[in-house]
Amino acid sequence: MIELMIVVAIVGMLSAISMGFYGDYVTDARRTDGRSALTTTSAALEKCKALYGAYNNAACAAVIPATSDEGYYTIARTTNTATAFVLTASGAGSQATDAECLTMRLSNAGIKDGTPVTNECW
Repeated sequence: MIELMIVVAIVGMLSAISMGFYGDYVTDARRTDGRSALTTTSAALEKCKALYGAYNNAACAAVIPATSDEGYYTIARTTNTATAFVLTASGAGSQATDAECLTMRLSNAGIKDGTPVTNECW
């Protein structure tokens, strides 16, 4: 009986440790949703620039602000001029607590960064 209790305690400790790691992997995997939304919106804005000569043309099909496909990020345009844009993806829902990557940014120049740690986001 003592051996069984030891085994149960060991399994409990291993489960507790692995659940913490699993949560980190899920958070990291959900960042793909934000990156995908940024690149898709960026491509739509580039198409708008090619068709209408400006990123901020009213006829542009890129709807901003928007929500990513999976709903983990909200996309906004923080810079919106005829010749430049900066898109920002902010975590929504459970992703809003992602301390390593609170926001991701993508500019028309292809500059990718994140807050607080860029290399964790991209």
